[in-house]
Amino acid sequence: MAISYNRMWKLLVDKKMSKADLRKAAAIAPNTMTKLRRDEPVNFAILERICDVLNCDFGDVMQYLKETSPAEPDGKEI
Repeated sequence: MAISYNRMWKLLVDKKMSKADLRKAAAIAPNTMTKLRRDEPVNFAILERICDVLNCDFGDVMQYLKETSPAEPDGKEI
């Protein structure tokens, strides 16, 4: 499973808000911010707080990216 938080970072730019501002407003721990920056999964309770601060929905801050299967040298999927 691949998650992207690029939508959230773009939303922060649109709202002229820094990552530090978001962290403080949503009471997010520094290690959780690291997970967000690395596109790692975080608890939905945290995403809920982020959405509350940014006045948006889950789909506005995150996106599911379907992973493709690695192909064998002859082009066939394994």
